[in-house]
Amino acid sequence: MALLEVQDLHTYYGNIAALKGISLEVNEGEVVTLIGSNGAGKSTTLRSISGLTPPREGTIKFDGKEIGETAPQEIVRLGISQAPEGRRCFSRMSVRENLELGAYLRRDERIRDDLDRVYDLFPRLKEREKQKAGTMSGGEQQMLAIGRALMSNPRLLLLDEPAMGLAPVLVERIYETIAEINRQGTTILLVEQNANFALDVSKRGYVLETGTVALTDESSALRQNPEVQKAYLGA
Repeated sequence: MALLEVQDLHTYYGNIAALKGISLEVNEGEVVTLIGSNGAGKSTTLRSISGLTPPREGTIKFDGKEIGETAPQEIVRLGISQAPEGRRCFSRMSVRENLELGAYLRRDERIRDDLDRVYDLFPRLKEREKQKAGTMSGGEQQMLAIGRALMSNPRLLLLDEPAMGLAPVLVERIYETIAEINRQGTTILLVEQNANFALDVSKRGYVLETGTVALTDESSALRQNPEVQKAYLGA
């Protein structure tokens, strides 16, 4: 059974249909990517899954349980966490405070272990532990956004455009860490315009166009697809 199963999702902003019947699934342990141009519905798909923009129609099942009408904080409690587009760090709070906020729903005794895990994944955050998030670089804020999402100890991590606005050397570093997070056991659904990096790190991919799934395949096959190469890989 898929860890995440989305069927025939229709999501609107006012009267404008952003998603027009999206269906996808993510199996335990996978990295799955959504690629597509601006306005294709990638971020809206993640927002629908995380409860921020609830769908009007369709079903979202996580670990076999329907969550389409579940409040966002309860979805986090169930095991889905998102690092949003644009990072959305709390600029006046320190790195440590941002990370601790990511664990605000937890009452277990492993929070310190997960904080150490985040610092192991992103040593720069340990160095900047007391620094206000708003004074850090874009790359450091992206590390913080991912680290904050990991602090809820998710089974499924949603990553929205982690490479946006970053220098190529930082993009490589971020994606090396994404691969390591997956190796450590976290399932990942990744939205990315930089299709080269997304297809490198993922097992499968979905190509979205104007709110629908235009194509789905193994990432290796998508990389060799002439239409995908032309539209998204700069070939």
